[in-house]
Formats: sequence, C-alpha cells, structure tokens
Amino acid sequence: MTGRPKWKVILGWALAILLAVGALAAREEPLRPQFKYAAGTEDLPEDCEGSLELSQEGMGFRHLGGVVSIPFASITRMEYRSDISPKISRLKVKWTIRPARSIPLFRTREHRFFAVAYRVDNAHHVLVLRVRPGVMRPYLAEIDLKANRRVEVEHLEEY
Repeated sequence: MTGRPKWKVILGWALAILLAVGALAAREEPLRPQFKYAAGTEDLPEDCEGSLELSQEGMGFRHLGGVVSIPFASITRMEYRSDISPKISRLKVKWTIRPARSIPLFRTREHRFFAVAYRVDNAHHVLVLRVRPGVMRPYLAEIDLKANRRVEVEHLEEY
C-alpha cells in the first residue's frame, strides 16, 4: 500500500483547520473610538466619538467629520482630571459646548477628562475629551515626551 497512513492525513487536515481558525481569531478588530468630546470651542456635537493621534508636531482628535489638529507649540495648558478644573472652565473663550456645572459631580472611576487649552491664529481654543483611565495612561507619557511639557494629572490613588 502506497501513500500516507490514514491517521497522518487526518492529523494534517486537523492542523490546517486549527491554523485557519487561529488566523481568523487573531485578525485585528477595528478599534472603537475611545475618546468623547465633552466640551470646548470646536464645532463638534457633544459626545462626538473619536481617537487621539500623536505625531512629532502635535496631536489630533480624529472623529467622523475630520480632525481637530493641535500643534504642541500652541498648547498653553494640558490637564487630566476627574473633573474639569476651574482654570479651564473659567477661560474666556467662545465655548460651543460649555463645561457642565454637573461635571464635577460626575466623578467616577469610569471616566476622566483630558483638557487642552491652546492658541491658533491669536484665538484661544479648548478641547475637553472624556476618556477612561486605562485608555489614557499610555498617552500621558508619550504626550509629555513629544510636547516637551507635562500633562498636569490630578493626584489619584490608581496612578
């Protein structure tokens, strides 16, 4: 009898099926947007979802309608807190969505607020994004490094 024994053929097919199933399982799922627009001067709807992208020159909030670009050189203040600080909320800017007075009462372990104040063409702008701590943590060090300035982080026990 010539050819392979039957058990080797079955084993080969089983291995091929396992590899195919593993390749399908390892296929990357598209990432859900992990940042939400909470307040600011940008013409975006509240809770507009998007992602934060970092480059050597600046950061961008990429959302369904486009990108809000913020050059690092234009940033005047960056904060990551459980609420929106008075230093941000009292800025004299043209808010399209004002920080809600209830946001400080909204303190939860689920979300924090990443606020960036910046100037573009002699106009002050603010971008406040709601984001989970586990998502934001890796961004903090990279922003500090690339922006050559620190993000002011509220002292929280889990950091």
